[in-house]
Amino acid sequence: MKTYKIAITTGDKKGIGKEIVKKSLDSLKISKEDVLIIGEKIDVDYDFLEIYEKDNGTFCYKSLECACNLAKEGIIKGIVTAPVSKYELHKSNYNFSGQTEVIESLLAHDNQKAQMIFIADDLKVMLLTRHCALNEVKLNIEDIVLQSEILNSFLFEKYQIKKPKIALCALNPHCGEGGILGNEEIEVLNPAVEILLKKGIDITYPISADALFAKVGKEYLNNKKLSYDAILACYHDQGLCPVKALAFDKAINTTIGLDVIRTSPSSGTAYDIAGKGIADFSSMEEAIKLALKLAI
Repeated sequence: MKTYKIAITTGDKKGIGKEIVKKSLDSLKISKEDVLIIGEKIDVDYDFLEIYEKDNGTFCYKSLECACNLAKEGIIKGIVTAPVSKYELHKSNYNFSGQTEVIESLLAHDNQKAQMIFIADDLKVMLLTRHCALNEVKLNIEDIVLQSEILNSFLFEKYQIKKPKIALCALNPHCGEGGILGNEEIEVLNPAVEILLKKGIDITYPISADALFAKVGKEYLNNKKLSYDAILACYHDQGLCPVKALAFDKAINTTIGLDVIRTSPSSGTAYDIAGKGIADFSSMEEAIKLALKLAI
């Protein structure tokens, strides 16, 4: 089988995946040699691997499995995934909290850990915890150190930033107010930062998330150089609410920490508008462009 730069999955059968993939490819006019489509057949002039599966959740899983197998065989260098429903995966007995976790289960080796980072131009926000209930958010020193090292290496290797500057969000309001509003900054975050600084990684001590995103958001909206090359957020909404408010159409969900880069648009399955031809494809277009850039 010939090789391609990226594979693109068409996503949930009932969602907008096929539409936004087609619109993006029609707009971008990428070389046929660079792209392989996996999933449901769509009217585009690219090579295709069709997944024959009626059950929606199983179809979504098998599409990802096919892409990951091709990556392991060296046939593709990057993966772009159209949105899928976590509910549909669970309904079909695939108990994953998202596509990131599916891909990690299929691609990780030698204790690799997939990390979720959202990228919109120079704005990069990585999550220390992903799809879990807020009362289940648990941080520990070892994981923070490992995830920070993965982020630092990603910025160095893929963006050629010699000494990345990373900002760390506090978990608690006002950085815990010296323990009055929580001890995580004192007991977990600060010790992790001290270890990272000794390793030569340029990371801040915890900064109140509201103040941090207010500063960086203002810089981003005014097209100024950002104070930090990346931000580490402690939990899902702490990082994604500001990212999507600032750059919903540009923000790309990117999986790092594995051998293969994966990108995905920030939009969901959008069942309510599927098949109507009105879905905004700008985020998928950006996801494809970023995958082509990073899949080297």
